Amino acid sequence: MSITHNTPRRWGRWLAIPALALASTLSQAAVPPTSEVNTTGLAVTDTTVKVGILHSITGTMAISETGSVQAEKLAIEQINAAGGVLGRQIEYVQEDGASDWPTFAEKSRKLLINDKVAAVFGCWTSASRKAVLPIFEQYNGMLYYPTFYEGLEQSPNVIYTGQEATQQIIAGIDWVVREKGAKSFYLLGSDYIWPRTSNKIARAHIESLGLEVVGEDYYPLGHTQFNSVINRIRLKKPDVIYAIVVGGSNVAFYRQLQAAGFDLTRESPLLLTISVTEDEILGIGGQNIEGAYAAMKYFQSLDNPNNEAFVEAFKERWGDDIVIGDVTQAAYLGPWLWKAAVEKAGSFDIDKIREASPGIELTTAPEGYVRIHENHHLWSKTRVGRAMDNGQYEVVFETDELMEPDPFPDM
Repeated sequence: MSITHNTPRRWGRWLAIPALALASTLSQAAVPPTSEVNTTGLAVTDTTVKVGILHSITGTMAISETGSVQAEKLAIEQINAAGGVLGRQIEYVQEDGASDWPTFAEKSRKLLINDKVAAVFGCWTSASRKAVLPIFEQYNGMLYYPTFYEGLEQSPNVIYTGQEATQQIIAGIDWVVREKGAKSFYLLGSDYIWPRTSNKIARAHIESLGLEVVGEDYYPLGHTQFNSVINRIRLKKPDVIYAIVVGGSNVAFYRQLQAAGFDLTRESPLLLTISVTEDEILGIGGQNIEGAYAAMKYFQSLDNPNNEAFVEAFKERWGDDIVIGDVTQAAYLGPWLWKAAVEKAGSFDIDKIREASPGIELTTAPEGYVRIHENHHLWSKTRVGRAMDNGQYEVVFETDELMEPDPFPDM
């Protein structure tokens, strides 16, 4: 089901983040004619521009992707309240990928060919991204992809607003080895591209450090029976459970781990995840994952003025009980980075946006500061958080400097 939305100019606290509004690189005073800013037949008029939102709002991945939809809508509404993009209000067409990779491909084709959107903010899993990538490259669309992922990819038609492997997987393993003295790891993941490739990178790095992988298992998306692997973990006695379980399966895994007597607060074994954000903890329950560590670039608990304003606006828009995870924040960056690229280029044309994107920065990002690299990934910090029983993470480590993205690490 498609949802076409023309965002009204609704004014409220959640619409106004002055620093972000001032991040525009072009004054809105003069509105350039459509003939100058749209030379390739995109859905741009004198007053509006149409974009796509493509995430799973049904199926096993909805628990993870709903926050991305909320973040993208919030950003669009704030941008519209601040005057839009090149003087045009953003309209969005929302499609449901339904946790099904062929559906993602079908919907992306519709957005690019039928709706002629100027950009798409979407996907979560690497499987969905891989399914749509050939379509974006064939029809020259631009995708803003928010999820931390395995890397090993660079496309002229994608801006990757999440972290790649060196910024998350390798940095996280280095932290747990350095700070916790870890020597043995049990790798666990859902059975698709991202967990398998991420664990391949993790294994290569662990073994390059002279350390040991004592087990490795994968389960289908939506899987809910983890007792057998929990028993194997108990027998193998790893220092670290390295968990990349995604979607609704997280609820079953962490609850069954707790029921089996694993007290993660004791850190024996320690659990390190790169897939559980605050969004997933809302379903898991904080008491079932308390003590686990996560390596990511953003946590809702970050203490800076940008994040304080973002969290306030997000809760004002979506409810006080809402939580915000890493991918949600990265999804929020997408419309702002696109706006900045359009205004730097003075055009909605994809080729001009691509040329303008490297070097674009947001000093107002909730995570603090980001900049687009020439490889279309973001410079960002790596952080490690420890899960608390209230569903939030306590940040226990962050890099001093931004990490340069390297989507093709040595393996």
